[in-house]
Amino acid sequence: MTPSSHKPAPFPSKREILDFIAQSPSNAGKREIARAFRLDGEQKMRLKKVLREMQDEGLLQKGRGRRFAEPGSLPAVTVLEIGDLDIDGDVIARPLTWNTDDGPPPLIYMAPERRGQSALGIGDRVLARLTRIEDAADGRLAYEGRTIRRISAQPSEVLGVFKPDESGGGGRLLPTNKRVKHEFIVSSDHAADARPGDLVRAEILPGRPLGLRRARVVERLSPTGPQAISLIAIHEYDIPHVFSIEAVTQAEKAKAAPLGKREDLRKAPIITIDGADARDFDDGVFAEPDPDPANPGGWKLIVAIADVAWYVRPGDALDRDAYGRGNSVYFPDRVVPMLPEALSNGWCSLRPDGDRPCLCAHMTIDADGALKKHHFTRALIRSHARTTYEQVQGAMDGAPDETTAPLLEGVIRPLYGAYRALWTAREKRGVLDLDLPERKVVLDDAGNVARIENRVRLDSHKLIEEFMILANVAAAQTLEKSGLPCMYRIHDEPSREKLDALRQFLDGVNIPLAKGQVIRSTQFNAILERARDTPYAQMVNDVVLRSQAQAEYSPDNIGHFGLALARYSHFTSPIRRYSDLLVHRALIRALKLGDGGLEDAPKDFADIGVHLSQTERRAAGAERGAVDRFTALFLADRVGSTFSGRINGVTRFGLFVTLDDSGADGLVPIRTLPDDYYVHDETHHRLKGRKNGIEYRLGQKVEVVLVEADPVTGGMVMRLSDDEEPPQGTPRKINDGKPGRESRPTRPGAKKSHAKGKGKGKKTTTAKIKAKIKAKGASKAARRRAANTAPTKPTP
Repeated sequence: MTPSSHKPAPFPSKREILDFIAQSPSNAGKREIARAFRLDGEQKMRLKKVLREMQDEGLLQKGRGRRFAEPGSLPAVTVLEIGDLDIDGDVIARPLTWNTDDGPPPLIYMAPERRGQSALGIGDRVLARLTRIEDAADGRLAYEGRTIRRISAQPSEVLGVFKPDESGGGGRLLPTNKRVKHEFIVSSDHAADARPGDLVRAEILPGRPLGLRRARVVERLSPTGPQAISLIAIHEYDIPHVFSIEAVTQAEKAKAAPLGKREDLRKAPIITIDGADARDFDDGVFAEPDPDPANPGGWKLIVAIADVAWYVRPGDALDRDAYGRGNSVYFPDRVVPMLPEALSNGWCSLRPDGDRPCLCAHMTIDADGALKKHHFTRALIRSHARTTYEQVQGAMDGAPDETTAPLLEGVIRPLYGAYRALWTAREKRGVLDLDLPERKVVLDDAGNVARIENRVRLDSHKLIEEFMILANVAAAQTLEKSGLPCMYRIHDEPSREKLDALRQFLDGVNIPLAKGQVIRSTQFNAILERARDTPYAQMVNDVVLRSQAQAEYSPDNIGHFGLALARYSHFTSPIRRYSDLLVHRALIRALKLGDGGLEDAPKDFADIGVHLSQTERRAAGAERGAVDRFTALFLADRVGSTFSGRINGVTRFGLFVTLDDSGADGLVPIRTLPDDYYVHDETHHRLKGRKNGIEYRLGQKVEVVLVEADPVTGGMVMRLSDDEEPPQGTPRKINDGKPGRESRPTRPGAKKSHAKGKGKGKKTTTAKIKAKIKAKGASKAARRRAANTAPTKPTP
């Protein structure tokens, strides 16, 4: 063939150009594209025009150095911020400078940190090298990120226990946060007279890229022990726990509210029903049959809530402190209240020893529990009795005591009659009904853990819950009609990604979840009912919980998915939730009920909602952390004992197991499993041995040995019992911890020590992430799995 007869190479289609760019290890420019397709001079001119068209059509974006990339793609080296942990504890990052107007950011999974480096935490920033991997199921680009260096890391301070050197020259600081995997060196001139076992707050000093970091003690908090456990959680989550002098002074000067124009309900037999250990009583209840013949079988209810707005006015010292806290925080041994004790346990507590101001919801329901009408008044009440859930339930079950016997016929039975009507309405709505146990730590008089048990849920608990839900609905309806802003309690429906992941999981246990229909809570209840009395019932409850969105506060109403309500607010606990105080103020203004109402509608109501959602999550994290530490303290002297439990989390680094007796959670590291390479199947929540075929699934019953229980961090490590029967009847060999290639289980991402194995860890991790993304896509999940905590039922 002569040069004049040489035919140019075929010009690539737009699809072929996109495929080439996607497969390039780095962004490709016009020169690289032309060279790859062997284009001549005329074709290069045409290529320039086609590339411009593809940019205009949104198929390409232009980056640095005149290089092209797919929309949403990232440079090979970029700055990332650690933003989330997925259901398996894998770290997910996002580009620091991503423009949200361009849609959701690419999905970036971070590879495990190098040996000796502390784990990445939420908020950390890193310079990372990105490797393109298979796209996510929702079409987003996906990457594996590897840390080049950390730009900033949180926190700059650390809370820990001081352990002096035997030589007397300074010591070590053992962090209380289980995510911080290394100790800190404290020199003698930086110890600030800390004593052995002291809980201290320390500043992390700069420098020393190799070896242990140094720290300087800035505050001695207390000696460690049971009394310090809640204090650890308070400081770890930075919970405000000291009131300003102005707020305390204002609370102590508070006086009884006058009757004035308030409705006088002091003779109404309103009672409080709370836990035996409760100290603040912010809600009272009353019910009687509706005498209206047009409403046969109906009920009239009163829910009386402490009038906190009378004592806490917008912008005053109490209001500022309450807003900063956002809510009260409850620990097994103490409470960090939102309001000073003079109010929370005094004038705003509906004790039966005096008159108390209230905001009252008067509601009428029909025989099926439907809300027919309602109105709100500002009133003065006197509680007729302070009762407990156990007392009231005992009275209904035929064992009244001296407090409940006089109340049984005239007060308690009508309350239960109204409750049964409300329960009928609840079942008709199809409220999401998850069966999730909740741990309760019981302390003795000395503050030591006496036992850990599951909280008992009686009909008396459900009664109060249904009365409160009804009052919350009435408040939201009233404010919606008034046109004033309402701080709604919203709960979105599950995301498409989470539903897809749930659907794939349910397919594995032969429970269908149809596609392409509007999802409702009743569908989840049908799933739970189908799983009831099966070996995987608890597993299905856990996975359904993890598929749910998180409830939030917002002035923009989208309804409450879990409660199956079109509008919902929090009105019933203004002593312990600032959101409820805002609703009280709005009602007072809307209904012209006197002083203490909402001032000119705040322009930052949306920001307030975000703040209150964050303080709620902060409190929940601190409460879980304290329960974990008390549980570890309770089990610390039982290290080496065998326990029965179930697998409540399956990750690529091991199994999380919940013990049956105490509800304690611990990690079974993958290195302790029978020798094999374990493949993490995220869709079916299992680890499966590639050679031995052994499977470990979510919800599976296991016998474990407690290896470590650390009350300082709350972390527990376990291993499978030697007597544990391997699943599927396969023979199993327990790793005895001795060195040797034969007995060392392989874990994804682990580096080999021999020269030929170098680099294999990266390939393994990348392969794992590809499998993860192909199976699940871009769904996010709860952080608590990485924090070694059991899932908890979402607050309504």
